[in-house]
Amino acid sequence: MKTILLIEDNEDIKKGLDYLFMQNEYLLLHAKNLSLAKSIILTKNFDLILLDVTLPDGDGFSFYEQMKEKISVPVIFLTAKDLEDDIVHGLELGAVDYIVKPFRNRELLLRIQNALKNHKKIEKIIRIQDVEIHLESRRVMRNSKEVPLTSLEYKIFLLLCENVGRVITREAIFDCIWDESSNYVNDNTLTVYIKRIREKLESDGMIKTIKGIGYRVDRE
Repeated sequence: MKTILLIEDNEDIKKGLDYLFMQNEYLLLHAKNLSLAKSIILTKNFDLILLDVTLPDGDGFSFYEQMKEKISVPVIFLTAKDLEDDIVHGLELGAVDYIVKPFRNRELLLRIQNALKNHKKIEKIIRIQDVEIHLESRRVMRNSKEVPLTSLEYKIFLLLCENVGRVITREAIFDCIWDESSNYVNDNTLTVYIKRIREKLESDGMIKTIKGIGYRVDRE
């Protein structure tokens, strides 16, 4: 069953697509704003994104431009406007299609089917030093050998690698991982996680401790 991420704040559209997709054997993930959408994109697997252009905390065009390096699935923009400039802009950014609201269900389903059929999934990979992070499969490889990180360890390591060369404060790491664990994560616990990541990477030098502030991963 294919999974579709709907980034849309209109609850009526969400409810209608819930039923439509269930009838057509699609699983629906829903984000009502861009903040939640970003979290889902970084942590969940899905096959296509339906992205509204106008959302409470920003516009879909800018969001896609910021996030497209982390998106390896086709994107279809949803909008209430059919201006040619908007359509061209969305397609130039890399979206596979553009549909104007209100849309016909059969037309939407056909566009989704075509996008899924024509899309060749290319996995996004972050390469730093001798480490590869495969974003789609959430796997970390070092010298062609898989590093067995837990979900929480992976999220911490990914945050550091996505911000290569920058110091990430301990507070920023707490903000990133708070919803991944049912237990409160304190300074001592984070230190333990970093230690485990280093041990699994078999490298003490890749993740640098910036005393009193946080951690940093360098390009070289």
